[in-house]
Amino acid sequence: MPVARRETCDARVIAHVDMDCFYVQVEQRKQPNLRGLPTAVIQYNSYKGGALIAVSYEARRCGVKRSMRGDEAKEACPQIQLVQVPVARGKADLNSYRNAGSEVVSVLSQKGRCERASIDEVYLDLTHAAETMLMESSPESMQDFEEEVLKSHVLGLEIEDGSDAKEEVRKWLCRSDASYQDKLLACGALIVSDLRMQVLKETEFTCSAGIAHNKMLAKLASAMNKPAQQTVVPHSSVERLLATLPIKKMKHLGGKLGSSLQSDLGVNTVGDLLQFSEEKLQQWYGINTGTWLWNISRGINGEEVEGRLLPKSHGSGKTFPGPQALKTIDSVQHWLNQLCEELNERLNSDLDQNKRIAQTLTLHARAYKTGDSDSLRKFPSKSCPLRYGTRKIQEDALILFQAGLRDFLGSYSSKVHGNENSNWGVTSLSLSASKIVSIPSGTHSIAKYFGGQFPSSSSTSNPSIDVVIDEAVPSSPSGNENCTAMVPYDLQLQHPHYTEMKHSSACLDPQDPLNHLSSKAEGLTEESSFMSPSGSEDRMTDGGRNRVLPAKDPSHVSNVSSMKAVVGKKKRAGKMLHENCSIINIFNNYHNSRSSLEQKNVSNAHDVKISSSLGSQSANDSYSTCNEEIDTNKDGCSVGVSQGREAWSSYNIDEIDPSIIDELPPEIQQEFRTLLRPQKRPNLAKRGSSIKHYFLPDKSR
Repeated sequence: MPVARRETCDARVIAHVDMDCFYVQVEQRKQPNLRGLPTAVIQYNSYKGGALIAVSYEARRCGVKRSMRGDEAKEACPQIQLVQVPVARGKADLNSYRNAGSEVVSVLSQKGRCERASIDEVYLDLTHAAETMLMESSPESMQDFEEEVLKSHVLGLEIEDGSDAKEEVRKWLCRSDASYQDKLLACGALIVSDLRMQVLKETEFTCSAGIAHNKMLAKLASAMNKPAQQTVVPHSSVERLLATLPIKKMKHLGGKLGSSLQSDLGVNTVGDLLQFSEEKLQQWYGINTGTWLWNISRGINGEEVEGRLLPKSHGSGKTFPGPQALKTIDSVQHWLNQLCEELNERLNSDLDQNKRIAQTLTLHARAYKTGDSDSLRKFPSKSCPLRYGTRKIQEDALILFQAGLRDFLGSYSSKVHGNENSNWGVTSLSLSASKIVSIPSGTHSIAKYFGGQFPSSSSTSNPSIDVVIDEAVPSSPSGNENCTAMVPYDLQLQHPHYTEMKHSSACLDPQDPLNHLSSKAEGLTEESSFMSPSGSEDRMTDGGRNRVLPAKDPSHVSNVSSMKAVVGKKKRAGKMLHENCSIINIFNNYHNSRSSLEQKNVSNAHDVKISSSLGSQSANDSYSTCNEEIDTNKDGCSVGVSQGREAWSSYNIDEIDPSIIDELPPEIQQEFRTLLRPQKRPNLAKRGSSIKHYFLPDKSR
């Protein structure tokens, strides 16, 4: 319902600019040979020549109306040119018209606060610009006026037969005895005239305008003299304008409320409302609506022009009249998928160009139940939080439809039977994304911090990377994360070759139970693929391993095999995270140029040789004499087991799973328990608010 708002100031200048048969003008700009010819734009369907959605003024003079279909239009005007709307995904594609409307808005917004009301109409608040003109160069001091402004229509201006209309308009603009409000409206007429000429020059489109002291009157005036003209509504002419205006012509009164006024109160014109007091109207229609009706009958409307150049919502819809009605869940899902693709495309375009995100997804539908004509229009709308990505929107849209269908059929004691014909049909489907807000400056996707882990293609954009992700996955106590969580699912689908990444082996090698402890120092690499959505096993290749295991000592081999078996049991029991890697490894690649710690980890030795004493008598002796010898790295440094705890301290403690220590030889269990003993950690929160600060090395170490 409309909201009653008192006007804060009478001295306002509001303009409503409406494009003239805009769709036709867009097509005529594409095909200049259509200019001056009877032309109409039709929908893509072929039923009786398609529905007309825009008719040129030349065709209107031949009797063509928008309510006609293509075949009827040709009968009324055989020379009419019918242009079909572009088609995409089985429905009309209006992008070319939206883009053309944006061109117009960019011109009109230069003079004042601008509100884009639709594809082809704009509200302007020109109060400040008019006040400035009145102070600097008022119309009454002007001698010459542009031809276009002299063609303005001023309501209430009496023009006698035989007199020059342009001269009468010039006299009205230059009146020295005019009220302050009318002088501002005269300045507004000059400004709007200049803007309309500028729109014509830059876009080749004509437009009409209404100038008044509020939005309601400006919109009414813009439609009074078309095409390519403008109308001014002085304060003194408001009552005359509304006295004979049909009630159904007023915004918000074209539906049930207007019909109720006609049937209950006998109101046929807006002027008829003047006979009712505000209290009487409030008794009939409530306090808010009653006050609003009382206000509009007197030309009062305090609605402000919102400073909005961008749409408040995005929508995509399609109708299925008559035999085209959708009667199965499969057919509904097919069209929902098409609508979701278009909606997702517009959302991503808005995100890329305007840095805005939508928060709510809403499904609207019209349906009927066979044998019940009253069921039409009762399909309930359903909403949910909007998740970015075509697949996610499609999933949510289908869930919303099924929930609405259950409610719709529930009122008739019916149930949904999947794809069986349940005696219901859908005649209209639409999806909208609303509650659009700007992304706060400085906000980035977490993918920004992976620094090249996900190569971007110049030919294929990946919108999911740019979206602010607010669904965080909690980290495990050990600080390890499955690698799959690091890559958006949409990216895995679009770029399967990215799902295999070569990285430092911080994951457990099932063939080497100690690999997760020594991988950084040994510089081993392995090919690991991310877990697929279906839960398929990860694959590992041995081509990247440089480890050589001498097999001369049977006891050593036996102990290693025993360790493998134990680790295998742990893995099957869910104790080990197979193919899991710490998020730190991915951030290491991003920060390796800044941190000496990461440089050391990356530049460690590339080859590992394991030597063992051949004369060991027990497994413990084998482990105690086992020596891991690391070849000298590029800086000429080497590390050996003899360095004891100092050697282990170079590894990341958070990547060591405490549950594996019990499976190690007793000689080194104590050393690891000492190493893993909790230590007081510095307050990382003081180091910065960005997520990357939590992964930078501590300078105090």
